[in-house]
Amino acid sequence: MFGIRFIKIPPTSHVIQYSGGKIVREGAGISFFYYSPTTSLVLVPMESTEEPFIFEEQTADYQSVSLQGQVTFRIAEPQKLAALMNFTLDPGGQRYVSEDPEKLPQRVIHLVHVLARAEIEKLPLRQALRASEALVRAIRTQLATLPELTALGLEVLGLSLLAIKPTPETARALEAETRELLLKGADEAIFMRRNAAVEQERAIKENELNTEIAVENKKRQIRETQMEAEKAVQEKQAELERAQLETNIGLEEERQKLVALAAGNARSESDTRAYGISTTMQALASADPQVLQALATTGMKPQQLIAFAFQELAAKAEKIGNLNISPELLSELLDRPSPRK
Repeated sequence: MFGIRFIKIPPTSHVIQYSGGKIVREGAGISFFYYSPTTSLVLVPMESTEEPFIFEEQTADYQSVSLQGQVTFRIAEPQKLAALMNFTLDPGGQRYVSEDPEKLPQRVIHLVHVLARAEIEKLPLRQALRASEALVRAIRTQLATLPELTALGLEVLGLSLLAIKPTPETARALEAETRELLLKGADEAIFMRRNAAVEQERAIKENELNTEIAVENKKRQIRETQMEAEKAVQEKQAELERAQLETNIGLEEERQKLVALAAGNARSESDTRAYGISTTMQALASADPQVLQALATTGMKPQQLIAFAFQELAAKAEKIGNLNISPELLSELLDRPSPRK
């Protein structure tokens, strides 16, 4: 009543009370009565403010990209801001009398936009799409020393880029190119896998061939060993046969010597018997044949005597007319039983 009002300021706001052009009081989280007809209240909020932004820029290769993000700031020095912008409340202390409080976030976004444009224009499209972290780091470094923010008493608490996107047409082209690269990579992977399979198959074939060669070499070695063994056996057999032949030759030579000796002995014996017979014949040549016959019959067996007698009869057959020999006489002469009639 009568223009006296009461105001209570939260801890996150800074209030400055002017009266007669001078500062009566100021502070955060205070409350007081004031006379509204002669008092001006400047209320500067100090809590952090998060403002999203989205804008389009061109890269170094003249491709459009959209940057979407968020900037967080607060008013660190409310006296500086109050001196440059109008944060005055109406006499009732309910709302601001100007639009400056609503324009402050836009000023910060404009500054971020200018810095982002300067950075994005340095990069080609492909690099810009992957440079969000580098862009944030560069923009924040420049915001910390930006004169405009320092003059307004503002402090940037955070900056983030949520997305850097090309235009839909460019995105489809990049997707197609990336898809082709992926398909090419898949084809190369299939080729490499097939090539690896072929190499493995070749290695297996080589191992099999090497195994067969090793087996054949081993068979050849075994056959050569067998042939060498057979050759050694044949040589031993030849040596044995040669030794046997030499032995047989020796035996034949000894037998030849024996035969020659036996022949010589037989010849000597024959010569001796011939000499004896010749001597005997010479001795008998002068003897009487009757005496010789008598001597020849000496010691003969009866059968021999009978045979001799028949021989004498045969010699004088022309003088004998008839000669009868009965079976009984013949049996007796032969000392055999006579046949029965």
